[in-house]
Amino acid sequence: MTVTKREWRTLIAQKKKTYTSAQLTQWSSSLLSKLEDHPVFCQAKTVLMYYALPDEVQTQTFVERWSKSKNIILPVVQGNDLELRFYEGKDSLKKGAYGIEEPNGRRLTNYNDIELAIIPGVSFDREGNRLGRGKGYYDRLLPQLSAYKIGICFQFQVAPLLPTEPFDILMDEVWTENGCISKTQYSQ
Repeated sequence: MTVTKREWRTLIAQKKKTYTSAQLTQWSSSLLSKLEDHPVFCQAKTVLMYYALPDEVQTQTFVERWSKSKNIILPVVQGNDLELRFYEGKDSLKKGAYGIEEPNGRRLTNYNDIELAIIPGVSFDREGNRLGRGKGYYDRLLPQLSAYKIGICFQFQVAPLLPTEPFDILMDEVWTENGCISKTQYSQ
């Protein structure tokens, strides 16, 4: 039996409720500390991240720490699209769409400056496919990026195989708190 995107989102939402915020924070810390040693991350000067919702891999401390030595870019919801802005410290954040903290710093106009994109997802599979929240924001953003793309999620969010659409963009790698679980052939 094939699971639909909607059913998979519901299943993951139910699973998330079985873990404490302390557990999610611990797994987030483990995952992100592993990524800090990734060669692409080490070399990148400009990194696209995201400022996490409570049920996502918690990136806030990571963003703050690395913003001192790298250009950290965060998305801002503008209508149906994501606009990319430089993170300029916690004081530059304001609550935006969906209650997400968004930067009001200067706008990034040349997406080719981004060397690494760390992308959230409701779920990923070992083929590098991503399932988002269903609004299509990243579906519209990802084709504009030439950066190396690493999807991040918790291990319990990894799917056997996600349903895909022709417009879906594969991640180069997918990471969980257990390390890299997917490296697509074209990124090896």
